[in-house]
Amino acid sequence: MAIIVDIDIELSKRKMSVNDFADAVGISPANIAVLKNGRAKAVRFSTLDAICKVLECQPGDILRWVPDGPENQNGP
Repeated sequence: MAIIVDIDIELSKRKMSVNDFADAVGISPANIAVLKNGRAKAVRFSTLDAICKVLECQPGDILRWVPDGPENQNGP
């Protein structure tokens, strides 16, 4: 199972930089990178709430689930 975080797409739509976004949400740009790169193990609801407020979106606009399977895996 993979949860994909599509913050890049929403930031691009709004022409917002990662630094401006991080400041508005109240988390570090490094933590934004962890979310964007799929390395996050969890997201607090308070952080998700702040992200959705800043981007004026629903959680489903930035989070999506991709099932495990041979066609969805990278590498041998």
